[in-house]
Amino acid sequence: MQPPWCGISSRAPGSALPRPRREDIGLGRFNALSRDDTLTALLSCCGSRRWAERVAAHRPYPDTESLLAASDEACYDLTAAELDEALAEESLSPQPLVGARGPGTLAAHTALRAAHAEYERRFRHVFVICLDGYRDEELLDQVLSGIRTRLGNEPDEERTIAAEELRRLARGRLIRLMSSER
Repeated sequence: MQPPWCGISSRAPGSALPRPRREDIGLGRFNALSRDDTLTALLSCCGSRRWAERVAAHRPYPDTESLLAASDEACYDLTAAELDEALAEESLSPQPLVGARGPGTLAAHTALRAAHAEYERRFRHVFVICLDGYRDEELLDQVLSGIRTRLGNEPDEERTIAAEELRRLARGRLIRLMSSER
């Protein structure tokens, strides 16, 4: 079974490494958490305080799909400032991708670091991309391809894409957080 990747937004140092976060808690336990613990768990999935508060306000959730729908809706409603807040919570430090090995890897990582620096200079936020569903050996190619393509975007277009990638990241993180029914 392949590991669930969060994406290149990297709260933990690492381009495609999941950020450190709470253990999988399951939906039943999530619904029973205190408000503060709920917000902490949700903020590990998306760094927007308003997003976390909106998702927390609708508890208890009858099923994971309802939670994911609430998350999606809250992501779609993020203001520009809230999107900035969420993007600012993503790591600024790209590091080597897990599974990227072999000839040319060092050069590819050097190119990736340069692309990240250019992306951040151009768009004033970190590059985020959801890599859920890709195998380890595909990650580096997906990231390099994605960042190269997106560097050509206009700033407004790129913010829209970054917001969608952040929504997908939050969704994947929530799925993993809910994956255990303890």
